[in-house]
Amino acid sequence: MLDREGFRPNVGIILLNNKSQVFWGKRIRTHSWQFPQGGIKYGETPEQAMFRELHEEVGLHPEQVRILARTRDWLRYEVPEQFIRRDARGHYKGQKQIWFLLQLVGRDCDMNLRATDHPEFDAWRWNEYWVPLEVVIEFKRDVYQMALTELARFLPRTNHHNRYLRSGMRPHHRLDGPAGPGRRRGAPGEPADAGALESGGEHAG
Repeated sequence: MLDREGFRPNVGIILLNNKSQVFWGKRIRTHSWQFPQGGIKYGETPEQAMFRELHEEVGLHPEQVRILARTRDWLRYEVPEQFIRRDARGHYKGQKQIWFLLQLVGRDCDMNLRATDHPEFDAWRWNEYWVPLEVVIEFKRDVYQMALTELARFLPRTNHHNRYLRSGMRPHHRLDGPAGPGRRRGAPGEPADAGALESGGEHAG
């Protein structure tokens, strides 16, 4: 389902733990890392699509999270032609997304990457809030920055990241430090591998 400009309605999910670290998933059988996301089906609201994608990709149920905020408007990004399926070229231009900021109220062990027969991720870790900007594939970087920046003011008050938003600065983090609580070893914060990205997250989610 594309709009008149060729953008596919989609939702993105920023899931926080109690330290305001964000869920970061490795796409199955690739070296691509990203936030959970997926298309909005005909007749679904963005919130309904978000809860469906949350279960399909992360295995969580609505009662295991709390919605903290969502973006006010659609955030768009264009997909380079080489990453678009050949049969969609000329029609599909990219994604327009509503982003949700969620707080995990369940436990790490509630996550189940194989909740469906078609898993999207095969590993995950907790990252500091701004780290995804350093490692996401380039054509998604602007939309990630817009979503993270807009939603940063809704982070729990005890979190220190709001000061970067007020100052207009973004912190830089090392990606080679030791794994912290809840981080999955063997799942480093690698740059996204563009190879298989659009085959799942963009057209099958």
